Amino acid sequence: MSLLTTLTYALPHRLLSSLARSLAYSDSPRTRQWLIDTVTRRFGVDLSEAAESDPRAYATFNAFFTRALKPGVRVPDPDPGALLMPADGRISQCGQIEGGRIFQAKGRSFTAAELLGNAAAAEPYANGLFATVYLSPKDYHRVHMPWTGRLRETVHVPGRLFSVGPAAVARVPRLFARNERLACHFETDFGPMAVVMVGALLVSGVETVWSGEEIPAYGDRITTKNWTSDEIVLERFEEMARFNYGSTVVVLLPPGIAALEPSLGPEQPVRLGQALARRLPA
Repeated sequence: MSLLTTLTYALPHRLLSSLARSLAYSDSPRTRQWLIDTVTRRFGVDLSEAAESDPRAYATFNAFFTRALKPGVRVPDPDPGALLMPADGRISQCGQIEGGRIFQAKGRSFTAAELLGNAAAAEPYANGLFATVYLSPKDYHRVHMPWTGRLRETVHVPGRLFSVGPAAVARVPRLFARNERLACHFETDFGPMAVVMVGALLVSGVETVWSGEEIPAYGDRITTKNWTSDEIVLERFEEMARFNYGSTVVVLLPPGIAALEPSLGPEQPVRLGQALARRLPA
């Protein structure tokens, strides 16, 4: 086990996240610019794609980290039957949910019920499909809709904040079912679809387009919000949420409605809008 992974078992996750949040939202020019320059240099951030390419134009590091892209930099797959990749990043794993279990890494898995914090909510995805996409610090940090859906409910599941980098994924059992996360449940023309925003070490928040900041505030129990009466419909490729630091998004689909793109595999770089899966004939 790597030193960082070992340390994360003992580190005070929420304290570190709170400190990171203070830095991310600091309006100190020196702090802001040091953070932006450090991340840009270390991770090779491509600012030529950003709507604002001047790193000194951002009011805070968080504003830089959640930056918008120029129009047309990402476009949806032209096939109207393609379910879309929800974010830039890398495929951690993707495939079939077998026996209610989602594959994490060699010898490791977790259940869809654990991930969603609710056994009943996981039932529609038995033998369905999953895709886990890791966003590194260099990536565009807004998550978009794979398919048009009506928001039904969100479930905030409190937990740890382990790193979600490849080393931790390979070594920390049930990682994505242990980290703090926000499960977003949608109803679509093919049935339910879940998009799960998984927190990570130093992540200071998850924001949605319909409710603003969802993580924090931190909680000690699962919190469910029902949105059916609000008639919130988000279109395919529309922005739905954003991370305030690198993390992971997991998409769950029911069985029999789509087939994953056969070219997708672990550690493969992916871009927002490319085909994740394609609808099967009715």
